[in-house]
Amino acid sequence: KLLTQNTATGQPINRMALTTSETATTLGLDEVTIWRLTKRGLLNPNRATRRPLYAVSEIERFLKEAR
Repeated sequence: KLLTQNTATGQPINRMALTTSETATTLGLDEVTIWRLTKRGLLNPNRATRRPLYAVSEIERFLKEAR
């Protein structure tokens, strides 16, 4: 599973979904690249909230298909 770090404490935390910037950092990409991948339909965010959130399972699916 993907882990992110709590910026205040530096401790790893499990997350179910990541923001665009967190997804970019996790994948080692730029935010613009994440938007391009989204526009091409290669990475699908959940848009139920004001800002798109990328489910960890969606990021893992993307990584498996990118191999």
